[in-house]
Amino acid sequence: MCFQAPLVSGHAGVKFTVLETLDHIKEEFQLFQAQYHSLKLECEKLASEKTEMHRHYIMYYEMSYGLNIEMQKQHQHQVAQAVERSKHVSMAELNAIIGQQQFQHLSHHAPGFPLTPHPSGLTLGVGASLMALPGAFPFPPHLVPKDDLTHPEPLDSRGEWESISGFNL
Repeated sequence: MCFQAPLVSGHAGVKFTVLETLDHIKEEFQLFQAQYHSLKLECEKLASEKTEMHRHYIMYYEMSYGLNIEMQKQHQHQVAQAVERSKHVSMAELNAIIGQQQFQHLSHHAPGFPLTPHPSGLTLGVGASLMALPGAFPFPPHLVPKDDLTHPEPLDSRGEWESISGFNL
């Protein structure tokens, strides 16, 4: 017994039998199943790629962290070596280094400026310091006077400048 009752679809004049309708539904279901399967495979592939990318991220993070730690260790080692070397530098060597830097600074910024000899008759070589010249620095380094322009004298109670000598300016 075959059910062949005509069904009327939304289109005028088109009639489907029950078997034709079931076949049409079956085809659509298979199409949906194929799309579902394809989307499921794509989701699994994306999840796998996400896992792989996360693994790479963790690996790069660990490498970066390790490199940062190693750089800090090297920096600390270099600082420790520099501190150790500085413990063995004498004042004469320190003065020579400062003098050399001052000489380089002067010769770099004023190459055409002639350096005149000190009145004492001493000549300054490349490694010499101004501290080596008698009278070049009238005060010991720890007693150098403050610059009056950057450290003005205080005002007295009348609002006038008071000098060290006691005279008002």
